[in-house]
Amino acid sequence: MRIGLYPGTFDPITLGHTDIIQRAMALVDRLVIGVAINRDKGPLFSLEERVAMVETECAPIAAAAGCEIVVHPFENLLIDCARDVGAGVIIRGLRAVADFEYEFQMVGMNRAMDASIETVFLMADARRQAIASKLVKEIARLGGDVTRFVTPAVKQALCARFAGAGL
Repeated sequence: MRIGLYPGTFDPITLGHTDIIQRAMALVDRLVIGVAINRDKGPLFSLEERVAMVETECAPIAAAAGCEIVVHPFENLLIDCARDVGAGVIIRGLRAVADFEYEFQMVGMNRAMDASIETVFLMADARRQAIASKLVKEIARLGGDVTRFVTPAVKQALCARFAGAGL
């Protein structure tokens, strides 16, 4: 069985993420979505909320593709998470050249720790390449329309979070 790991903070999951997930499904039999705890980033949504959002958004994708998706929170090294879930490949999405430079360094370090785990880079559809969770949160915080960047359920969660913050 080919197992892939697609890691990220998914704070929140965007249409860019789901585009990469759909593309990754063609490459593996089981896709593990690794939801990073990453306290340093100060996520807007709790780990439990992010896991629930990812599970909700991925259920129809998995059903349509006939492939298994498992959501797995993690706080350890990415390469250790890949080993923990039995992944032979790490899936990473690229948006721009700046992403590649960072990812290139990460691949080198991961290969030094475990050369048996490959990294595959996928580009989202051109309409989705500029979407970044950080920017989506900023747009929502300032009252902008995020309809083109997230699903209705995620938009609702963003609006509720910022309405509750009094913004």
